[in-house]
Amino acid sequence: MDPDFPLWLRSTHLINFLLMGIVVRSGWEIIASLPRLWWRNDCKPGTEWIKFTRRKIPQEEGVYTSLMDERTASPLLTLPGRKNVGLGRHWHGLGATLWLLNGIVYVVLLFATGLWRRIVPTSWDVIGEALDSLRIYLGFGVPSIEHFQPYDALQMLAYTGVVFILAPVMILTGIAMSPAVRSRFPWYVKIWGGHQGARSIHFLGMVAMIVFIVMHVGLVFLVHPEYNLPHMVFGVTDPSRYAQAFTIVLATIVVAVGFWIALSYLTLADRVRAQKWLVALTEPVRKAGLGWMKPRMGRQRAYTEKDISEYHWTNGLPPTADESTEWLAHRDNDFRDWRLAVGGELSGRKLQLSMAELRALPKTEYIAVHSCMQGWTATSKWGGVRLRDVLALLGPRPDDANYVIVTSHGLAQEMIDHRAREPFYAVLSLDLVAEDDTILAYERNDGPLEVHLGAPLRLRVESNHGYKMVKWIKSIEWISDYADYGDGRGGTREDAALQAFNGRI
Repeated sequence: MDPDFPLWLRSTHLINFLLMGIVVRSGWEIIASLPRLWWRNDCKPGTEWIKFTRRKIPQEEGVYTSLMDERTASPLLTLPGRKNVGLGRHWHGLGATLWLLNGIVYVVLLFATGLWRRIVPTSWDVIGEALDSLRIYLGFGVPSIEHFQPYDALQMLAYTGVVFILAPVMILTGIAMSPAVRSRFPWYVKIWGGHQGARSIHFLGMVAMIVFIVMHVGLVFLVHPEYNLPHMVFGVTDPSRYAQAFTIVLATIVVAVGFWIALSYLTLADRVRAQKWLVALTEPVRKAGLGWMKPRMGRQRAYTEKDISEYHWTNGLPPTADESTEWLAHRDNDFRDWRLAVGGELSGRKLQLSMAELRALPKTEYIAVHSCMQGWTATSKWGGVRLRDVLALLGPRPDDANYVIVTSHGLAQEMIDHRAREPFYAVLSLDLVAEDDTILAYERNDGPLEVHLGAPLRLRVESNHGYKMVKWIKSIEWISDYADYGDGRGGTREDAALQAFNGRI
């Protein structure tokens, strides 16, 4: 047995290959939900640096939603495919978590066994040697076997770059796209050029990773395969076992591709069951990694008025006559007679609060970046009243009140089973209710809240993605268990798009 290719090394490489397929394919599903990339954080139409759609976005705000921009992709290509960004995000989270754990094991063992010297250059001579190898490859030649110990200089630089530069960048930019991280450490996100900078760098890193994998696997079959393949499969230097190793590697690749595609179709076969299991597997990571992060947008100084977006996307259009004639009547009357229904059966008290009464409560203002699970962002100055202050008007929290449900005048854009659309709602846990930056906003950028962004009142939960932030609010109520509402998953987007109840990442 060749000590340079122990079982742990070969195993972590195989696991890495399988997990990268999950991460990349689910990443493509996320990109398909908003097939555009920007460097500027207001995502203004026409400023994309790359897009994968021919659709033109109207310049006028509030007439084109991000769901209208969503593309469908085949399950043969993405995980799971067919416009399932919620499930794609779950798979991406699970795949990335396992990929990170596998990578940690690999790096720890790499240094513990001293094998790091095989891929980390210890002399500047590697630069000249790598250039020599590159010239040979560009001339469609193959460096002699003596150049490989077991890798040549060019491979060493590539492996060092991928393991110690590219992979960490992918992890760090992924973290920067979490609203929980952004609301707690906004300066960190700004390091990457904001959410869109992190998203674009993450995309470019994905492209670089794919190029590396294709070249890495391809060169295994093209450059001294009689040595490479027995090394990879059996851990030995024995050219006589080349044919056997070739067959095993080829079969493994076929099985891996079949496994990736099977995951897509198994997920689509029962999306609700898939969401249940995926959330169960990924929630501990969200809770342990992000649950302690409390937003402090009201106290941060990273984002100022000069960061306020020129354009603000939206997801969902204002209620129509088919959805709420009541809201339309209030809109036409400048919301003078509109009232917020607060309380219900559990609290034993009901209030009808006017805008004047809400404005009389202590006001909270801050500048924050809104992020949609599809990927777009917008920065605004929000003004309103803390949700907890409004709930305090009902008196002490009922003993069996574990959540707050916020319901909209508007309806869901679509239901998972295509039944009649139901009122849009979101459920918040007690810790979200208690956050300083969970507010009922009635102002944006020092002016009245715009109709297309939720007038007269919308929810802001800065530690979460936008799908928790109900627009065109109708009522707020204490509840015991969100399992008793809708499809029992804690919100319209959780029900219809199979998102996670925890919207921190």
